[in-house]
Amino acid sequence: MEWIEVYEAEIAGGGTQFIPAPCMQCENPPCVKVCPVGATFPTPEGTVLIDQERCIGCRICMAACPYDRRFFNWGTPPVPPEAALSDYNPDHQTPASRGTVMKCDFCPEMARDGTLPYCIQACPNDAIWYGDFEEDIATNGRTVVKATKLISDNSGYRLKEHLGTKPRVYYLPGHGEDLGRDPHDEGRIPTEWPWIERAEGAVTWTR
Repeated sequence: MEWIEVYEAEIAGGGTQFIPAPCMQCENPPCVKVCPVGATFPTPEGTVLIDQERCIGCRICMAACPYDRRFFNWGTPPVPPEAALSDYNPDHQTPASRGTVMKCDFCPEMARDGTLPYCIQACPNDAIWYGDFEEDIATNGRTVVKATKLISDNSGYRLKEHLGTKPRVYYLPGHGEDLGRDPHDEGRIPTEWPWIERAEGAVTWTR
């Protein structure tokens, strides 16, 4: 179960980028529409949860998810000692049950307590942001910024937007800000190869 699976994809202009893919917490989630028992549902905060006590393990939601972000408990899931005596709640999906579906849930119980999800706390480069569109804020645990400005300044996009699922996960490719580039400049930064050394007398050519 890779709740955040990392893909490597090509960039239009050369090179590749890493795309960490959690559950997209869609605003128009196909998984919710197909569940025959209402075990998966959206919350007022925007996350999509799964009630394992209602889940019958039909896996129709897994087939409906265009992002392949749901996983099935084929065996008995391990239960950490600190969760052995906890009361089950869809907010934290612990303890897990055999024959049910699980996924990333954005750690809603932590957000309600004012704590950031584990993935954001653990990211060594502060690359993952968590935000609230109603308040228009986002944070990576170090800085608090306007969510809409963060997305627009960094050319934010969503995966498979053409499907109409309205995912709530945005990707921020940026414009080379770490190299001192202004986000409003157009075009690519000229490529420099400072480590290339030419032998004395070498012949160079241009197109």
